[in-house]
Amino acid sequence: MPPTDQPLDALDRKLLQALQLDGRVPFSRVAQVLGVSDQTVARRVRRLRETAGLRVLGMTDGTRLGRTSWIVRLACAPDVAERLAGALARRPDTMYVKLVSGGTEVTCGMRPRSRRERDDLLLGRLQRTPRITSISAHCVLHEFTGGGATGWLTKIDALAPDEAAALRPPPPEPAAGPLTLDADDERLLAALHEDGRRTLTELQTATALTETAVRTRLDRLRARGVLYFDVQYDPAPLGQDVDAFLWLTVAPAHLAAAGVALAAHPQVQFAAATTGPANLAAATLHTGPAELYTYLSERVGALPGVQSVESVLSLRRVKGLAYRETRPEPDRAGSSGVAGEGR
Repeated sequence: MPPTDQPLDALDRKLLQALQLDGRVPFSRVAQVLGVSDQTVARRVRRLRETAGLRVLGMTDGTRLGRTSWIVRLACAPDVAERLAGALARRPDTMYVKLVSGGTEVTCGMRPRSRRERDDLLLGRLQRTPRITSISAHCVLHEFTGGGATGWLTKIDALAPDEAAALRPPPPEPAAGPLTLDADDERLLAALHEDGRRTLTELQTATALTETAVRTRLDRLRARGVLYFDVQYDPAPLGQDVDAFLWLTVAPAHLAAAGVALAAHPQVQFAAATTGPANLAAATLHTGPAELYTYLSERVGALPGVQSVESVLSLRRVKGLAYRETRPEPDRAGSSGVAGEGR
């Protein structure tokens, strides 16, 4: 059943926030903290999968592996935007893909595994794709807020402070330099990215490791911050109908302060310092255009050092944390060159 706009009640919102704090928290623990039965938690989570498109996914923090994130903006002809977005969504190195600006721009976040992969896409495939009129790539220099235990659902204040404290996992260890993964780590991370709540037995089957080895590697990857869990969901049932991306130009002396302040706003899903003419980027959610106007004029306008703001509305999110293609289209107009599938 596809996601609907059915409003969520207080318990639904508590469960979403609990899973944002810890995607693998046992339902029995959630039930104990919230004072409901295990069966109620399981039943509500099943319903959230239908009404809010809920998925818990294991994510890899590339910064812990020495990888760099990029935000790419592609202006293109309207008749190729859909195919271009779909091709980018199928790539494993893209984290999200959105159609914006009346269907003439595609914005995507990418985290290539190597410089070669980065150059292959930015300097090769995209440059050769017909009817792309401009490309701008912005390196993420510092992330102020994003997913995992700092994701947007932690800002909806559904849980009482004591409930949130009881469900919040220990923070990862401070990074002490890039880590290296082996083949078993990679298989485990891939299995968790498909479903972050897979049981140890299911993970054992998927990785051909013993249950003890799975548990040890899972705990180690979490403790070192390589593995975290994020929640994919439809924001409409939460009353958030406007998805916007903001590009802020901030005086360098005020960049850090503006980024920290922006990250604390309840409307902000993601905020990061980037390269380019606009040096602070943010993804935001709003109840409607009027609320976005108020937010821009009163909250963003009050940030220290802000010199200009460009706001872009998202028409459709083609890829969130993961991508499931339900209706494949033939690759035309150069889209197969972008996807790079099977290479």
